[in-house]
Amino acid sequence: MAAGENSVQRLEISKKSIPDLAPLEAVLFDIDGTLCDSDPLHYIAFCEMFAEQIGMEVPDDEFLSKNIAGKHNDDVAAILFPDDIPKGMKFMKDAEERFRRLASENLASIKGLYRLTKWIQDRGLKRAAVTNAPKQNAELMISKLGLQDFFDAVIVASDCERAKPYPDPYLKALQLLQVSKDHTFVCEDSLPGIRAGVAAGLPVVGLTTTYPENLLMEANPTILIKDYEDPKLWDYLGQLDNKTEELLEKHPLQFPSNLGYPNCKREEQETLLLDFENQPDTNFVRQTKAFVQETKNKEFQLINNCV
Repeated sequence: MAAGENSVQRLEISKKSIPDLAPLEAVLFDIDGTLCDSDPLHYIAFCEMFAEQIGMEVPDDEFLSKNIAGKHNDDVAAILFPDDIPKGMKFMKDAEERFRRLASENLASIKGLYRLTKWIQDRGLKRAAVTNAPKQNAELMISKLGLQDFFDAVIVASDCERAKPYPDPYLKALQLLQVSKDHTFVCEDSLPGIRAGVAAGLPVVGLTTTYPENLLMEANPTILIKDYEDPKLWDYLGQLDNKTEELLEKHPLQFPSNLGYPNCKREEQETLLLDFENQPDTNFVRQTKAFVQETKNKEFQLINNCV
């Protein structure tokens, strides 16, 4: 465990379930083990590095999951080489370069990932990747997954004074996206990552892709899922959609008459808005889109006051 991990200062732990986040504003993702099945590649890289530079085999999978997965490289270097930190840092640098070579050839997404990203895009939600991985790793994995245009922001450990398990990276994501922790959830697979999300006051969807379920429960995730096809996740998201619609029906968008939109039911308004998706970039279109965004922001405020 990284130094100070047990003493991480927390905001008030979120007691909200996923449906309680309605209306949802954003989803935040870790990368390794959360977007992609990268741990087997890290394991291969570490096995090779251990054999070449230390002259021994990696103890076992449990050693990797407890001492390496989800942790910042500075912490891993201190764990592996407590008496020679510079050697540890060089070891980690070489291991990451080897991982990138492996990942550039073979990197699989977590099952159901693109179903979830489509769900997020269809609802116009904001999204960010938040990782302890080096910037080069993060950019490579996001690119290989075809998600370079999906994220509004990417936060790596070097962007913050403190990495996970501290809440700083997730708090920075909320700040950059300008969203509320009361309407955002996190997807994470590691103990440091879940602890960071919980410490930031965010509900966390934990994935059992890296750690066993009983170990992840120690970090207090909101729910645990096997992958993004897990029926439990889609049951919660269905409840979230239903609750959002109930709230939005109480506060229908009101379009000013000078824009040519009638004051009508939300379903009709959304149909009318689709007309603007492929329109030329005229002043009228820009004016309408700006008004819609402003109205939606006011709508969120009205709903928040009622929840």
